[in-house]
Amino acid sequence: MSRLDARVVRKLQHVFYTAFDIAVVLAILLLAMLVYVHQYGGAVLGRYPEKLKLPESSVILASDGSVLRRIPLPESGYRVTARLEEMPELLVKTFLAVEDQRFYSHQGLDYPGILRAALHNTLQLSASEGGSSITQQLARNLYLNRDKNMLRKLKEASIALALEKRLPKKEILQLYLNQIYMGQGQYGVKSAAEYYFGITQLKELEIWQIAALAAIPKGPSVYNPGAEGERSKGRRDLVLQIMQQQGLITHKEMVTAMNKEFQPVERAKAKRIGDSYIDAALKEASRLTGHSLEELRTGGYTIVTGMKPAAQQVLEESFGNPEFFPPDGTTQQVEAAMAIINHHTGDVVALTGGRQPSLGGINRAIIDARQPGSAFKPVIDYGPALESGRFTPDSMLPDRKETYGDYSPDNLNGIYRGQVNMSLALQQSINAPAVWLLKQVGIPSARSFAAKLGVALPPEDNNLSIALGGLHTGVSPLKMAQAYSVFASGGIFHEAHTVRSIADAEGRTLYTYTPTHRQVISQRTAASMTVMLRNVVNNGTGAKARMNLPVAGKTGTTQAGLPGVTGKANRDLWFAGYTPDLTAAVWMGFDRTDKDNYMTAGSGKAAGLFSAVMNKVYASARR
Repeated sequence: MSRLDARVVRKLQHVFYTAFDIAVVLAILLLAMLVYVHQYGGAVLGRYPEKLKLPESSVILASDGSVLRRIPLPESGYRVTARLEEMPELLVKTFLAVEDQRFYSHQGLDYPGILRAALHNTLQLSASEGGSSITQQLARNLYLNRDKNMLRKLKEASIALALEKRLPKKEILQLYLNQIYMGQGQYGVKSAAEYYFGITQLKELEIWQIAALAAIPKGPSVYNPGAEGERSKGRRDLVLQIMQQQGLITHKEMVTAMNKEFQPVERAKAKRIGDSYIDAALKEASRLTGHSLEELRTGGYTIVTGMKPAAQQVLEESFGNPEFFPPDGTTQQVEAAMAIINHHTGDVVALTGGRQPSLGGINRAIIDARQPGSAFKPVIDYGPALESGRFTPDSMLPDRKETYGDYSPDNLNGIYRGQVNMSLALQQSINAPAVWLLKQVGIPSARSFAAKLGVALPPEDNNLSIALGGLHTGVSPLKMAQAYSVFASGGIFHEAHTVRSIADAEGRTLYTYTPTHRQVISQRTAASMTVMLRNVVNNGTGAKARMNLPVAGKTGTTQAGLPGVTGKANRDLWFAGYTPDLTAAVWMGFDRTDKDNYMTAGSGKAAGLFSAVMNKVYASARR
């Protein structure tokens, strides 16, 4: 062999060995890629099983069945799910014709579609055509981001294959049609049908509407029916052509559908109400079901409440009027909260936890954080005394300066009358007789009475200062309204509730409020208390709560007690009372009372707000 031949042979050997090495490396990489594709998806599905349960917007309804709120999903959109059986066959077949014609023949990856897309993208020098199957789209939407790179495509393929092994085709298709983004913050075909066309029963969709929905996934922001320009109609008409080509509709039906014009659904622009109420209802539903607040927001639940929308709107409009409130402080606005109960049923008909309430914000109506002052006297002093049978509204009580151990309460004006009857003591909110009464009845008996009215006090309140509403943690307006509602209903306890019923996404009832009629105090006590509390409004401290209806109620004030600040500074202003049908409690004050933020107004402000709101609530009920 010549030297030249030897060199040629060596070069050929080198090329061969290099090619062999490359082939081995490629084979190893291909094997690794195949292993990755077949293992990764299964691991992801096993690690995140919750992804296969789509979050669905829960719905909060008012007592009349009107929708108060659809709770937005974490991604700030809305979804209402539907089973395949609820969808018209034409809708399902149209989506398959547009998005994945070989859906029922492939195992997650549509290889002809992938090759066609690759060829098209190569010829066009772009990546405009994806070739993804419906299963791949679902895999991407559930588990991945939208980055366009080889690793993401491998992950997508792997998860798609795993989904096909884990779920039947019907379930994959149902998930896809409920998961896919449909523009304008709507997820899934049912939510989109209701949003764009006002249709809640999918089988009522017309051909042109089905085509419009199937047109959206290609570009949700530009092809949804509400998008500006003609692109959405052009895409819809293309879908109609595909439907006709696939034999899903006739040529005549296609032409008729193409001539249909989209008309946006009229949406009510009424002011959104009830943030505080909905917050309270969700917390109550969580307590009743054991589900977390997040589960209740995104589980597709339907929660029916006792809210009367007209009453709630009146309440919030009144809270928006600064004339009803004391002047603001230097750094804070005076806040307020109010709860209104139908004391015949226990329904909370309206509630607000602030002057500018927000969902998830501070809900002062349900937080036990405020000292009730003299508004607590009927609950802890006069009610227990009447119930004991030892006292009547005409009983004479001492009105003298007394010291009980290290507790020495004062009358607010420093005047002591020697003795007064019980009705006058309550009418004028005199402190000394109230404390004396609690001492006579006994703290245990008084605490037991308050608990029957829905106010269970902690051990730290085992002292005489509770006679004047000095509580360790305080009470909420809702609890005060609950307590007074027992007097209003003749001694019967109807549990105050915001939630009437709860149903899950499948329509199964999880909870229904069952009315109970517990006679917790005597009718005699309730009737006597009502007479005395009406006297408070007609002739005493609650005069500003008067209405054209009989009103019974009591004011309450707690002093600020701040060093270097006027003795007229107040921390809390209250009025709790009732009409023949409704019981309500109002609180006013600062979130943080200090030398720059305190009130000099009295509890007449709270009584005046009670009257203003309740008058309008009754007027709205008559309309």
